[in-house]
Amino acid sequence: MGRLGLMVIVLVLAGCSALRDAFSAHAQVAGTAAGQTLTVDRLARVVGHAQRIPIRPDVLTGVANVYLDYAVFATELGRGRDLHDSALVLAAQWPVVAQLKWERYHDRLIATRGKLTPVQADSAFQAGTVRLFQHILIRIPQSAVSMVEQQKEKQATAVLMQAAAQRGFNFAQLARRYSEDPGTKTRGGYLPATPRGQFVPAFDSAAWTLPPGAMTAVVRTPFGFHIIRRPPLAEVRDSFRADLENSRTAQFDSLYLDSLAKQRQLKIGSGAPALVRQAVPQIVSARSDTRPLATYRGGTFQVKDLARWLLALDPNDVRGISTASDAQLNQFLKVLAQREMLLVEVDKAGIQLNPGDWRQLRAEHDSGLARLEGVLGVSPKLLKDSAATPAARVQLAMAHVDRYVDQAVTQGSTPFFPVPPFLASALRQGQPWSLNEAGIARAVESAQAIRAADTTAHGAPPTGLKRAPGPPPVAAESGGRQAPH
Repeated sequence: MGRLGLMVIVLVLAGCSALRDAFSAHAQVAGTAAGQTLTVDRLARVVGHAQRIPIRPDVLTGVANVYLDYAVFATELGRGRDLHDSALVLAAQWPVVAQLKWERYHDRLIATRGKLTPVQADSAFQAGTVRLFQHILIRIPQSAVSMVEQQKEKQATAVLMQAAAQRGFNFAQLARRYSEDPGTKTRGGYLPATPRGQFVPAFDSAAWTLPPGAMTAVVRTPFGFHIIRRPPLAEVRDSFRADLENSRTAQFDSLYLDSLAKQRQLKIGSGAPALVRQAVPQIVSARSDTRPLATYRGGTFQVKDLARWLLALDPNDVRGISTASDAQLNQFLKVLAQREMLLVEVDKAGIQLNPGDWRQLRAEHDSGLARLEGVLGVSPKLLKDSAATPAARVQLAMAHVDRYVDQAVTQGSTPFFPVPPFLASALRQGQPWSLNEAGIARAVESAQAIRAADTTAHGAPPTGLKRAPGPPPVAAESGGRQAPH
């Protein structure tokens, strides 16, 4: 995806602010934050001259949010705030903090269950209820003609002959060289140990006839042609044992979360799916929405909690949520509410981050700050060296913001990098922040006028069509129609 596509996604996801101030006396103000003002004219010019950005209220509201996030960042930088403070690091890195704390808590939970002994793992391999396979896949395009299928089958047969020549001992090497399954190719074709029924029927039926050390002939599935091998125990003893332990852990995790939901009597609200669909395009405003989506003993899962989790997801994943069915959204909310309850359990257990966790958090936080300072072309040292007072440093930092917004948003001449959402939320805390809906509406009108003037001045955008050579296909008329020949 190009940087413009990413930018439009972020702007739309930024959504509308829930704050409604009485801006009747400030008709030319689109928004304010940390003492900085975004005027209607400035917002209109940013979007109006950006030919590829659609002019809609939600998009301009998103642009305003992005601009004001930059403004808060620049203002805090100019005022000399320590942006590497531990409390800010925790808030700005919330998704990573939550994951790390869960991992520490999870380690404590599974430590009491013990690991499989080598004897137990060998016994499970001999029992055969869980098996580990290798495969080499030669893919067939969905629209492939018969001739292509025949060529692919010949290719698979040639690979099989090479594997059979050494009785499968070179199978991993052949998989790395020939397999077209990106998920297993680099691992020598090894699939995770699983019970029966986890693969497509044709693959499953052929694989489960194999004794240890044996290979199938070429097997046709909807994905293409496979060569399947069941490695002997001596070859996969350690990886088989690890797979079994991972499988047991995953099953334990699922049971633990389900039991937590049952104990807390988790219930999803009847109108929850509709609220989710409303929240997705308005994530910023949703961060203050206290309407309940789910209830459980001891708490509620609210729209603002959903927004926090959505901000932790990739924007491409978030976009598809609005089109999910009610049943899918209810399941999605159940999973998120379970995670919310889990974090409560983690905090109750007093889980602390270790020094390694802190190094990871600080590295990621510092990297984000460095990138922001880089794209804006501003830093604490530059501000200190260039301006004598905090007010002058803030003014200089805002000049850098305005220049960057023009380059990244309007001109598209430099990479677009918004203030990371959790850092933006943390910096907003305690700062005056408002969007003026009437000002946004005026900015939309002004941007449309600017866009129309730009189009008129520069002509309509090219269609990519070229005039055909030669005279028109119909003779020009002179006074009347010509009679047909």
